[in-house]
Amino acid sequence: MTPTTAAATLFTIVTLGYLALCAVSPFGNCRKCRGFGFYMKTDRRGRPRPGRTCRRCHGDRKRIRVGRHLYNAAARTHRDGTR
Repeated sequence: MTPTTAAATLFTIVTLGYLALCAVSPFGNCRKCRGFGFYMKTDRRGRPRPGRTCRRCHGDRKRIRVGRHLYNAAARTHRDGTR
């Protein structure tokens, strides 16, 4: 197997795996708060305490994956164009 075909095969496998992940689980943990829904801060003793609500996910803890967002946009464009 040449390096080019190996790279193409690996790229195809990774892409299909990500597509399957987006189809099965369209939402992932928020990257900013890591799925907590709020920012972690510490008190004076160094113990972790919940801080403000996350601005990125608004406390929902989940965000739509990039691949699912692209799929939804493409499906919306196709649906609007065929009406």
